[in-house]
Amino acid sequence: MSTPTDPPMPADPEVPGAPDRAGEPTVTSPATAVDGLLEHAAAWAQASETTELGAAPALAVAIVTCMDCRIDPVGLLGLRPGDAHVMRNAGGVVSDDMLRSLSISQHKLGTREIMLIHHTRCGMQTITDDGFRAELQEHTGMTPPFAIESFIDLDADVAQSVRRVRACPFIPHRDAVRGFVYDIDAHTLREVAV
Repeated sequence: MSTPTDPPMPADPEVPGAPDRAGEPTVTSPATAVDGLLEHAAAWAQASETTELGAAPALAVAIVTCMDCRIDPVGLLGLRPGDAHVMRNAGGVVSDDMLRSLSISQHKLGTREIMLIHHTRCGMQTITDDGFRAELQEHTGMTPPFAIESFIDLDADVAQSVRRVRACPFIPHRDAVRGFVYDIDAHTLREVAV
């Protein structure tokens, strides 16, 4: 599969005539960030070759990690399209919905291993469940029905996540669940013993 050339990133909308992220002048300026992403998607589709990838991951691995934009699981783990399921949410939390996705991943799409990746300097370490719940209630007048799942101790939360997966009866392959901490600054992975 050929890799298309990335078009220049859009200019900073707050600075008229600002250069793109690569330092080159921007030819067109999309109205919104999503418009810029759609332009990239159209260019990528034109440059991409047709592939015959199946829905089942070739490596039979499901990866759960944080939605933090500083984490690039594809680059970090050397993944190619079709290699793994990559599932993300705030904190890489093993929530009920994540257990649902992992169950589908194993039962219907053949994954056998699960890799949980938390990371240093996670935003979920900077909030509290009660504090964020109160903030949402103040903004909406309602208490959120979902768990916030903030945490302080990174290793303890990774271990808790591993234990949640291993305890879930809906996930048949629980013998190969491993947890890791990704260091945002050093770009290294460290396994957490559970």
